[in-house]
Order: sequence, then structure tokens, then C-alpha cells
Amino acid sequence: MSEHDRPTSSNSDPEPGPATDQHPDPDLDPDLEPVLVVMSFRTDRPAQLADILARYVVLSRGRPGCRNIDLTASVTDPGRLLITEKWDSATDQRTHFDSDEMVAMAQAAVPLLTAEPDIDLFEGISMHDLA
Repeated sequence: MSEHDRPTSSNSDPEPGPATDQHPDPDLDPDLEPVLVVMSFRTDRPAQLADILARYVVLSRGRPGCRNIDLTASVTDPGRLLITEKWDSATDQRTHFDSDEMVAMAQAAVPLLTAEPDIDLFEGISMHDLA
């Protein structure tokens, strides 16, 4: 989309802040489409696995292109933990999958798993950062 094709607004541009400074505008660079990674883990030792995954989440949140990473535990399915990761682009996400944090997490988590992890990559249809 060229600059002339962009919708205009009577309001001034938003003030620079976390939402505008941290994440590139995909309208300006079509290679920067946000992606979501969902990783589901099953274990019979949830407290131990949660410790490993929590460390990974905290360390990974500072990686380039990371918008957010959350760790959750299922209320209805004990022993199931879920990591959701939102990235500026598939390139940022792929780079992170080769990172020291990811490799260390995988090596520490594998002995605690009762099944193969389920890992999936999603493209955004309607993804929005609240702040």
C-alpha cells in the first residue's frame, strides 16, 4: 500500500509509546506479519515442568520481535501446560526457535513429558496488542 493509498484521519498521529515504538508496522513492511506460536505440554510432574517453562518464558520475552509470551496451566486437564508466543514476524519466531533459551528449555523439559509436545504456528486473522 503506497503512502497515498493509506486512509487518513483528522486526528494527529498517536504519541510515541510502547505500542508504536516496540513493534514495526506491517503496513510499512509486508514481511512483518505477526504470528502466534502455541506449544502444549503434558506431564505427570506439573510443578517441575512449570518451573522450567517459566524460566524459558521470562528469558524469552526480551528476544527481538517478541510481543508477548504467556505460560498457562489447564484447569480442566491437570498436567497440561500451554505456552503462547506472539511474534512480530515468522522470521523473528524462527530465529528464536534456534535460540539458547529454546534449546535449554527443550533439553530440560523432555525428561518430564508424558507425550510429545504439540507445537503449532498460526497467522494472524485478528490479532491486536492492547498496550
